Amino acid sequence: MSILLGVDTGGTYTDAVLMRDEEAVIARAKALTTRHDLAIGVGEAVRAVLASSGVMPAEVGLASLSTTLATNALVEGQGGRAALIYVGFDKAAADTPGLAEALGDDPICALSGGHRHDGTEAAALDEAGLLSFLAAHQGTIGGFAVAAQFATRNPAHELRVAELVREMTGAPVSASHQLSPKLGGPKRAVTALLNARLIGMIDTLIGRAQHVLGELGVGAPLMVVRGDGALMSAAQARARPIETILSGPAASIVGARWLTGADDALVSDIGGTTTDIAMLSAGRPAIDPMGAQVGPHRTMVEAVAMRTTGLGGDSDVHFVAEGLTGGVTLGPRRVVPVSLLAQQAPDIVVPILEAQSRSTVPGEHDGRFVRAVTGARCDGLGPREAALLERIGTGIRPLSDVLRARVEIGGLRRLVSRGIVQVSALTPSDAAHVLGWLQTWDTDAAALACALFGRRRTGAGDMLAADAGTMARIIVDQLTHQTCVALLEAGLSEDDLPTEYAEHVLMQRGLARPGGTVRVETGLAVPVVGLGASAAAYYPAVGRALRTHMILPDDGAVANAIGAVVGRVTVRKSGTITSPGEGLYRVHLPDGLEDFADQHAALGRLETVLQNAADTDARAAGAQDIQLRVHRDVRTARAEARDVFVEAVVTIEASGRPAIATT
Repeated sequence: MSILLGVDTGGTYTDAVLMRDEEAVIARAKALTTRHDLAIGVGEAVRAVLASSGVMPAEVGLASLSTTLATNALVEGQGGRAALIYVGFDKAAADTPGLAEALGDDPICALSGGHRHDGTEAAALDEAGLLSFLAAHQGTIGGFAVAAQFATRNPAHELRVAELVREMTGAPVSASHQLSPKLGGPKRAVTALLNARLIGMIDTLIGRAQHVLGELGVGAPLMVVRGDGALMSAAQARARPIETILSGPAASIVGARWLTGADDALVSDIGGTTTDIAMLSAGRPAIDPMGAQVGPHRTMVEAVAMRTTGLGGDSDVHFVAEGLTGGVTLGPRRVVPVSLLAQQAPDIVVPILEAQSRSTVPGEHDGRFVRAVTGARCDGLGPREAALLERIGTGIRPLSDVLRARVEIGGLRRLVSRGIVQVSALTPSDAAHVLGWLQTWDTDAAALACALFGRRRTGAGDMLAADAGTMARIIVDQLTHQTCVALLEAGLSEDDLPTEYAEHVLMQRGLARPGGTVRVETGLAVPVVGLGASAAAYYPAVGRALRTHMILPDDGAVANAIGAVVGRVTVRKSGTITSPGEGLYRVHLPDGLEDFADQHAALGRLETVLQNAADTDARAAGAQDIQLRVHRDVRTARAEARDVFVEAVVTIEASGRPAIATT
């Protein structure tokens, strides 16, 4: 008998499950996610699940972690300060849509160099320019990304840049060719940049998690769920954290299939920060052929075809002043629910809320609080951000006491995006407490926050809500609406229809089914599997609105943790063969170029190298009983009544279950 431990660190809760031989859940437990140090929540959840099961820590044969850390960081614009070294492209290429947004205010160094399509050098690498850039930014950058022109055809310049960066700075370097074998310099640059930004966060999480598990007596190897639902070793995740984006959502899809046996369904997983939606087709999650997209970022990471929306139980509630009736919208940022903050510090939060309630004039920032994050890196702050952080200090402060001018709001946003400061405000979780659906945190504080928010004036001059209960219902109704829109967008995308139809007046009229001359009915034609701790509270209304069967499995609240231990280790390696001349076949290998006069010899050489690399990486990830699959994509063109070789792409997949430790 093998005991498997699965852990998922979500935006609000950290879940842990113990399974026996991938056949049955024998115990489950939850703990609050400790955002300042996720390993604390991991330890509390693991300690609780071991205590409830009676299993001894040494009996655990495998531990596996899925996490929304990378996903949430990209959705919320968080991560360490990174620099992009762009080789073979002029600096104007950084304005490419997608790359410019990902780069933001981080520095870029455009160097001459790069290679051609056939792998030959286009220009010499400007090493002097690189060393000058590194000297100018010494000590201010947490990680570096390098993307060189046609690096997937010849990685020599990326490897040299990485060598020089490590020698001069000691900082981690993300080379684009090691993250994706595909062409497309700007998109590879985005992938490498985001990887560099995430390295510090994921490295800290995994290192601390391993330490905590060791303290508890769990000596089993730690695996991490990749964005495609497969497992990777902890060491691989530390080097390539970008591959863990959509880790939590991917684990939930694997868990949903295990829990329900559903073949064709939309899976919707609501967490504290995001709602993640994917399609199960013939029992398998589809892989996004264009690469994972999280928030505004399209990457080259191979991951499940997932739509991630900044909508969750802890989404920030925003007032919509337009129109006579007014209203609210939710997300995309996560905040700490007021009811949770009040439970943690009742002597501070509740008196402030009560004082704000007694004021005859509603304040713009009523019900909003800020606090600094313990242990956050504060390097590279501007004068305005530094002054704000000093004003916040080490305790919990009402936002109205911290902001002295509207221009400081931008500085606060930057502090939040860097993970240095947390904001607490009204959320759907607070509304659920007011409505009696949740009783986990401080219900009285939630009611005060709802009542304060409801005092805002609409365009007609009326209060948005007469009481806390009415305000809570407005918030939950808006969550239902935004969830329906997200599910409709996913369904329309599956049908190759424009996703903007989800909010078209006819679609929304069909959902509302009002009276009238014309009857319009819309909804979903497939069932929805609802996952997440709050799914049982929010999703029955979503199912009714979309007129579809809503499946809410018993262990749906811990589906991510289940998916973390029932997946397989899978490694994919791809390589390319081009033909720079008649009868010449060039194999593009990680160590350089090799030319052959025979096509079959070239294919054989590439397959051998890729098989060895895939098998080695799979074994390094802890896989056993490895199976290899080979896929050849040989592309030819018809010319003068014969087929002419153009290019070949070979992909090797090595897959196996992770080895189980024995005691």
